[in-house]
Amino acid sequence: MEVVADTEFMRRALARGDTASRRSAPNPWVGAVVVRDGEIVGEGATQPPGGAHAEVEALRAAGARARGATVYSTLEPCSHQGRTGPCVGALTEAGVARVVIALEDPDPQVAGSGVAQLREHGVTVDVGVEAEAAARALAPYLLHRRAGRAFTVVKAAMSLDGRIAARDGSSRWITGDAARADAHALRADSQAVVVGAGTALADQPRLTVRDVTPPVEHQPLRVVLDATGRVPADGPLFDTDLAPTLVVTTNTVSDAAHQSWLAAGAKVLTVPAATNGLGVDLTATLEALGGLGVLQALVEGGATLAGALVDAGLADRLVTYVAPTLLGRDGRPAFDLTGPATIAEARRWQLIDVARVGDDVRLDYEPPAPDRA
Repeated sequence: MEVVADTEFMRRALARGDTASRRSAPNPWVGAVVVRDGEIVGEGATQPPGGAHAEVEALRAAGARARGATVYSTLEPCSHQGRTGPCVGALTEAGVARVVIALEDPDPQVAGSGVAQLREHGVTVDVGVEAEAAARALAPYLLHRRAGRAFTVVKAAMSLDGRIAARDGSSRWITGDAARADAHALRADSQAVVVGAGTALADQPRLTVRDVTPPVEHQPLRVVLDATGRVPADGPLFDTDLAPTLVVTTNTVSDAAHQSWLAAGAKVLTVPAATNGLGVDLTATLEALGGLGVLQALVEGGATLAGALVDAGLADRLVTYVAPTLLGRDGRPAFDLTGPATIAEARRWQLIDVARVGDDVRLDYEPPAPDRA
């Protein structure tokens, strides 16, 4: 019975963690539940940076009832002093008897030390309950801590025949209102929204989050990849009253372009050029975004950028909205990438979710297992 109860309570902790996903970065969105005699007596989720972690929130809610209780946490409690005190200390001071953890924290400052310290204080610790669900929920954080780069979600809105624009380049609107609203929620879950120079020039996008519930406290960083200075510093992308903007470029860009971006209020980051000479180095770009505290970057660029990320093994998730329309052979494909020579060599992505969104369908995919970081 305990195994069943552990699963149920951990799922509750995961649900609590989900409520913090838009406010906790660069910290993980952790959920915690305190259970005594089979009853939930306290629960909590990670507060914005500088605020309490999930375990402390849950212990506060439980009060004296935490003594002798079991705490369920979706991630290993921290054992170091950061903006707040270590959660391990709060748990031992509260007198909890057992801690059940979904995942160990790969952050080098934790990395098993939280589990070890709890056990040293006589607390029973079990690790691995609902580990797969927690790993999916916390995937951006886990990759950021393990690889030092932003988790990359590539989004595409396409026709039934895999086209993202008609022959004349028009693409608004392939999908319906419901799918576009869902895409705004995806932006809200990200700390950066990324486009290439071609999309910036063709669409003049705002890349802001609009009409989501709950509303975002801060707009995500808008990132324009422009290796050669093609994008002028005007239009909504350079209206920094809407949201902050970062241009990622190379040292080949002219001083005039560089200075115009800065004068418009954008920040500019220089990275190496891609080894094939086309665009910026994508690995360096994602590592730089990771250094800025971006856990998840949503890529809304066109076929060239999407294909380059897939080819480089840097697309950690594909989110495709498929509309009930056909654009034909002259329409523009969703991905411009290097294809396999045969069907046998084709990489098969793992479908992780399917949802009907109005008249459209949302399909979420992860890379084949060997390609995952």
